[in-house]
Amino acid sequence: MDFTERIEAYVRGEMTEEEARAFEELRASDPAVDQKVVAYENFVGQIKYYGKRRQLLSEMNAIHEELDVAALTAEVMPAASMIRVLWAKYKMNAAVAASVAIVAVFATLFSTGFFAKTSAIASDNIALRREMSREITTKVKRSQNEILKNIKATTKAPADPAIFGGTGFALTTDGLIVTNYHVVKDADSVYIQNNDGESFKASTIYSYPAYDIAVLKVTDGAFRTLKPLPYTFKKSTSDLGEDVFTYGFPKDDLVFSKGYLSSRTGYSGDTTEYQVDISVNPGSSGGPLLDSKGNIIGVIKGKSSRTDGASFAIKSGYLIEAIESIPKDSLGKNRKLSLNGKNTLANLSRKDQIKKIQDYIYMVKVY
Repeated sequence: MDFTERIEAYVRGEMTEEEARAFEELRASDPAVDQKVVAYENFVGQIKYYGKRRQLLSEMNAIHEELDVAALTAEVMPAASMIRVLWAKYKMNAAVAASVAIVAVFATLFSTGFFAKTSAIASDNIALRREMSREITTKVKRSQNEILKNIKATTKAPADPAIFGGTGFALTTDGLIVTNYHVVKDADSVYIQNNDGESFKASTIYSYPAYDIAVLKVTDGAFRTLKPLPYTFKKSTSDLGEDVFTYGFPKDDLVFSKGYLSSRTGYSGDTTEYQVDISVNPGSSGGPLLDSKGNIIGVIKGKSSRTDGASFAIKSGYLIEAIESIPKDSLGKNRKLSLNGKNTLANLSRKDQIKKIQDYIYMVKVY
């Protein structure tokens, strides 16, 4: 209770400068504290939204009760015929005046750069879901590599091209995959495709929109159990300047990118994210972000349209929190989810690390 009261005092700005500074240092050093602060802020925001909504409904009901519908009807109805007469007489003048007004308004907005500013704000944080159907319709021929992939595929995805695509990676050896929520949002069906071109039917068993996390479960009988995962999931916050890399599907085969952690906060100071100086593109969403020892420290989410190279990744601590929130009945009967605790990548070269994790990275296809 004392700690909850401290969080409340911090969020409300009731701490002294010294207390607030000490609390922020604690929050930066302890991901569990930071998670609790974010959860509290989300909870308070929901309560405030609910209160405003209830107040608006109450005010609308009070206004409705004060209305004399019968009197209003009697007052308005006799004037209807006069309104029609006036409209028939002056509708051309009114149309011309309205057109002039609209043109004037839009001219003013264009001259002040309103639309340019609005567009810039809306596109500042770009989600990296890949529009696959648009890409496929522009292709006249498939590459020889793609044909070979289809020949090797034991399970075929639908003949029609996927609408969206992204990246996912294995949480377990038996078919649990994590990706971004925005990749699979509103999907009718989902398939995953491995590095050999094999496609498998999957379903979304859990989503955590607040952290942009979704967990998929392979439901295809042709899916083969994987070897033990080579990577682990880092619980603590990573350091600035740390070398990182990611592996994903911004195109039809795996793409490797490397960079460094440039900020402990993400878009607009979001404490659930890292800012990473790394090259990512549409289709990279949901890909793993790993440190030099092969620990997963985050999940690629998006990039900035204003700052070159600035990308964002959900911190692994919040990924773990989302995974631990999965209801037991979603996993299946008598099944318990436990994350891998053994890292076999730490002492390998980057080239060997990449070779070892490529079988655990998937293209996510949304139909």
